[in-house]
Amino acid sequence: MRVVIQRVSHAAVSIEGHLKASIREGLLVLVGIEDADNAEDAAWLSGKIVNLRIFNDNTGVMNLSLKETGGDILLISQFTLHAATKKGNRPSYIRAGKPDIAIPLYEKMIACLETSLGKQIFTGEFGADMKVELLNDGPVTILIDSRNRE
Repeated sequence: MRVVIQRVSHAAVSIEGHLKASIREGLLVLVGIEDADNAEDAAWLSGKIVNLRIFNDNTGVMNLSLKETGGDILLISQFTLHAATKKGNRPSYIRAGKPDIAIPLYEKMIACLETSLGKQIFTGEFGADMKVELLNDGPVTILIDSRNRE
């Protein structure tokens, strides 16, 4: 699993012109799933995401986690995170998980995040044409891949 985590002042997702979900302060998380991913990847990433110390404390130092600030998560499925661009100019999405594998893992990721955070998270809709709006705070943007656990 590959995620792009963005600290946001607010974020929202709309589908076909209708607001699906929105959050105030928190994290917008784009998640790309490949066929080799499993429930362990979802659990590991969830724990990492909610405990990342990327929010400012009262001295202005990034020392607090989302769990400590009480912020929200907006999770968006994003198969293009597994684009291969080695050959030519047209990205290949062959590594992106097929729906029969990706959908259950996306749902597992939702459940793991809710358990790790201790509250409901907000989501887009898997496979939908979504319009995502955000105000990146900082900006703070972090990339994590469960295949490369640094």
